[in-house]
Amino acid sequence: MTGAASGIGAAVARRLAGLGAKVVVADLNADKGQALADEIGGVFVAVDVTNTDQIKQAVEAAEHLGPVRVLVNSAGIGWAQRTVGRDGTFESAADLGAFSKVIAINLIGTFDCIRLVGTAMSRTEPTATGERGAIVNMASVAAFDGQIGQAAYSASKGGVVGMTLPIARDLAAVGIRVNTVAPGLIDTPIYGEGEGAEAFKAKLGESVLFPHRLGVPDELASMVVECVTNSYMNAETIRVDGGIRMPPK
Repeated sequence: MTGAASGIGAAVARRLAGLGAKVVVADLNADKGQALADEIGGVFVAVDVTNTDQIKQAVEAAEHLGPVRVLVNSAGIGWAQRTVGRDGTFESAADLGAFSKVIAINLIGTFDCIRLVGTAMSRTEPTATGERGAIVNMASVAAFDGQIGQAAYSASKGGVVGMTLPIARDLAAVGIRVNTVAPGLIDTPIYGEGEGAEAFKAKLGESVLFPHRLGVPDELASMVVECVTNSYMNAETIRVDGGIRMPPK
């Protein structure tokens, strides 16, 4: 799984390992990735999801562990910038390079992983029920409720949501299910640590419909595992967000 070294990805990796899966921890952070792999009895592979060769290396590592049955796409980055600058110059308009980078990692990287891991899955023997594997992508509520400045992030996550159904239809022919989970406000290291960070998170949590708090990574991991293990879950995007609907800003 990609983006597995911390946050939601690490919680998913621990859950899958606890169910007996041999997990390939694919991430850019070698220290955290190796530590997690050692903890759960998995294998760490350094992967930048914009690098096709590195994705292939991770797939090959997975094939050495056994039949490739599960892919969780959790790697991603965020970016916020207004589309037009305040001074009316072309130079102050949104950074097109940054927009392209977000799309390259969050959307194209996700698809590259799907096409390569899906290929490996298609070579495996089907289970007694005809399944060869399950793929779960990580989107965001920003795919639906994007805030001011989130054009790049929302476009990338909206693309992940948009391709879920056609890919699920495509891969049905080889017995592979595809679902997407869309997290809301989740308590991950991105918010920092300390008293100030805790106060900020508490304030954010007030905007959640119920419960009035940020979600925890394991609550997302639980839904990912459900998508993996429930054979009738297919071609769906599930919001896990406490009912929040994000305001414009």
